Amino acid sequence: MYRFALCLLLASPGAIAEIERQPASAFAYSGGDPMSIASVLQLVLGLVLVLGTIFLIAWLLRKVTLLPGQHRKLRVVAALSLGNRERAVLVQVGDQQLLLGVAQGQVSLLKSFDQPVIELENGQDSAFSKKLSQYLHKRSE
Repeated sequence: MYRFALCLLLASPGAIAEIERQPASAFAYSGGDPMSIASVLQLVLGLVLVLGTIFLIAWLLRKVTLLPGQHRKLRVVAALSLGNRERAVLVQVGDQQLLLGVAQGQVSLLKSFDQPVIELENGQDSAFSKKLSQYLHKRSE
């Protein structure tokens, strides 16, 4: 740190002399009025482009599952809170359901069911799903 400060002190007189030799026009802003319509429009279009790119990437990440092991045959059927950080979770794995105890930093198998304890609802049959699909259909038109 001290060496860096010493280098700055020693280099300063030469840098200051070089800056003094430069004409004043070398440092002048020649881009025109920064508050002109063209400048503001360029700024807004750049902002829209960046935000659009962020939303596009977020949409693509939701649609494409890049994580290994994510399948439609593995679902959380139900969850029950047992305390501040403890839950009982019923997970559907293929044709089998597993009752898991989930605590902070620990997951334990409580019971395994060969026959489904709770039947999975088809996502298209629920009232919420119908309302959501109607809203998305209206929005896309």
